[in-house]
Amino acid sequence: MKSSTKDEAKGKFHEVKGKVKEVAGKVSNDQNLEAEGTGEKIAGKIQEKVGQVKKVLGQ
Repeated sequence: MKSSTKDEAKGKFHEVKGKVKEVAGKVSNDQNLEAEGTGEKIAGKIQEKVGQVKKVLGQ
């Protein structure tokens, strides 16, 4: 599997995982878990974009 595809897949996974944590934090009124989820979701989006850029550059 290409590096760009791996980055996109891992990014999407972290984005979904972060969303789950974010919702769980809201439901359980745990601000730390909610913030952790938001951070992980953002990091996942960034990693996914890195994969897309690599794909455009042919890496």
